[in-house]
Amino acid sequence: MTKDHGNQIKNDKQYEALRNQGYSKEKSARIANSDSHETGKKGGKSEKYEDRTKEELYQKAKEVGIEGRSNMSKDELIDALRNH
Repeated sequence: MTKDHGNQIKNDKQYEALRNQGYSKEKSARIANSDSHETGKKGGKSEKYEDRTKEELYQKAKEVGIEGRSNMSKDELIDALRNH
């Protein structure tokens, strides 16, 4: 039976399957929360992290489950998003 991982995880079943395959919590959350019909749609044309506001970066970090994001500077958020 699939666990309920709270409202931060959109697809609990997929999240659990990814965790069982050895993916990190962050990567599993990112994949499980992505809309499969939107994934990769921009084809590398997304806005650079440096061009985004700190609030936009914070929301992205929240979406992918980066812990400690509320205390991070813009540069720290960029680094965390790139290296998780």
